[in-house]
Amino acid sequence: MSEPMERVALITGAGSGFGLLTALLLAEQGWVVYAGLRELSRDGALLAEARARGVQSRVRTILLDVTVPEQIAEAIETIRLASGRLDALVNNAGYAAGGFVEEVPIERWREQFETNVFGLIAMTQAALPIMREQRSGRIVLVSSVSGRIGFPALAPYVASKHAIEGFGESLRLEVAGFGIDVSLIEAGPYRTSIWRKSMDTFREPVPDSPYYGQYEQLKPMLEKSAANGGDPSIVARTIWRAIVDPKPKLRYQPTRSEKLTIGAKRWLPWSVIERIALKAMGVKKP
Repeated sequence: MSEPMERVALITGAGSGFGLLTALLLAEQGWVVYAGLRELSRDGALLAEARARGVQSRVRTILLDVTVPEQIAEAIETIRLASGRLDALVNNAGYAAGGFVEEVPIERWREQFETNVFGLIAMTQAALPIMREQRSGRIVLVSSVSGRIGFPALAPYVASKHAIEGFGESLRLEVAGFGIDVSLIEAGPYRTSIWRKSMDTFREPVPDSPYYGQYEQLKPMLEKSAANGGDPSIVARTIWRAIVDPKPKLRYQPTRSEKLTIGAKRWLPWSVIERIALKAMGVKKP
């Protein structure tokens, strides 16, 4: 009897948060996991936890910055030569750029899209040929509730996640005939470094900014979301579901909280949502 086929996954942004937890979960399930890191020197937390769980032999770190085309090509070629297949791509790499639209420099917008959107697209393009050849594969795009509903002071991030949502819908239709499934993970705020880093780099309005009053109202809410988010292992398990479900859905919301947030936009008139948001921001329309 032949040996069971070894499943292979590539996860971008695997040095922390959802990516790290998903890498460990897949390895525990017997998968070979190529964990993409922007800097290999930052592999300490991942490898230490992999050793603690006894799965270090199945976690292979790989240099991968999704904004560097050469690293994307090298990563896919490494996987092709070493494993000969790629069963799942988890596009997790990304960050959140914050600030008010008028005050965020255009260069910052481009940087946000370069990682969250164009890097994700480039990574997907590179992975598709090997999946088409084997006539199977799962592509998981880590999106956000921000991809379905807008939030003030986070427009660069929100816009990038809206782009991913449209990309995912189109891609799913294009590759279905090749045995490849595409799913979006619409996560809310969780206790990961993305929100801490976002707050650290947030472009805060200066006191004489026309948006300063709004920011003063929003800042405690943003900080609370960063500090009191959910358990990120829930999102890792949701990504795992998208990879192994016999009939994977287009969209997954990890918890009831995300379902309610997205449902609010679906069922409530925008005027009601706007009124609630503006009240929270301390804004009165003229």
